[in-house]
Amino acid sequence: MDHVISHGGLAALVRAQGAELRSLRDREGTEYIWQAGPEWARSAPTLFPIVGRLKDDLLHHGGQSYRLTQHGFARDRLFSWLERSAESCRLSLCDDAGTRAVYPFAFRLELAYAIRDGALTMTLTVVNTGIEPLPASFGAHPAFNWPLRPGVPPEDYTLTFAQEEPAPIRRLSAGLLRPEPFPSPVEGRVLTLREDLFEADAIIMDQVASRSVRFSAPAGPGLDIAWDGFRELGLWTKTGARFLCIEPWLGMASPVDFDGPFVEKPGVALIPPGESLSASMRIKVIPGVD
Repeated sequence: MDHVISHGGLAALVRAQGAELRSLRDREGTEYIWQAGPEWARSAPTLFPIVGRLKDDLLHHGGQSYRLTQHGFARDRLFSWLERSAESCRLSLCDDAGTRAVYPFAFRLELAYAIRDGALTMTLTVVNTGIEPLPASFGAHPAFNWPLRPGVPPEDYTLTFAQEEPAPIRRLSAGLLRPEPFPSPVEGRVLTLREDLFEADAIIMDQVASRSVRFSAPAGPGLDIAWDGFRELGLWTKTGARFLCIEPWLGMASPVDFDGPFVEKPGVALIPPGESLSASMRIKVIPGVD
């Protein structure tokens, strides 16, 4: 079941399947979200309880191994509606026999969406409902149309970060994190977008200084994307496709040489029993960009 929220000329469609954002349109009807085309059959999946891959797709805990595939299971599960109104909605997913077969922990995952002040905010909250520390990673994976407006050349687009981004980036090998750093492709605050930037898979900014970035071309429109509570940023597209994923994360793929207990995985958060951890992302449409 889908639910549409809107305010001030901005409208979003949220799907119960995966709690996924499937559409974001302005008052002119411009669609900003990739519509799950044949090149990639998703729009904005929720990443939980891992971001990226585990070595051999195996989670090790308590002397046992569990098969948990890339980005986890939340994106493929049906969430329950907690609240639905004209301008906001909230969904949840709780552990059950199916999740415990691949991730042996008690949890509640909540996604909240709201449109206010000309922007869509998504808040992701993980609650530890169990009696032991909850190891988890999570992230957003929205795919934005690139170009945002038909007829604008994709190479006209840039990402302009709030701060300079000189720190090295990370890359993947067969979905796992390579040990060596790579030079940042960001020049000062600006990344000039080209498809060949992603020939080696995602750009992973594990030391990102900014907490916002503008995705735009001189002809407009553009998007301001801000995040809070997330630590890393992933950028990705698929060769031949016309989307750009701008992905705030808390956690990353396993290093190529890590095969230890999940609670010791680099980047994983440990949430104490009865406590929660939240992060948010805000998407604001900029009608015209100089």
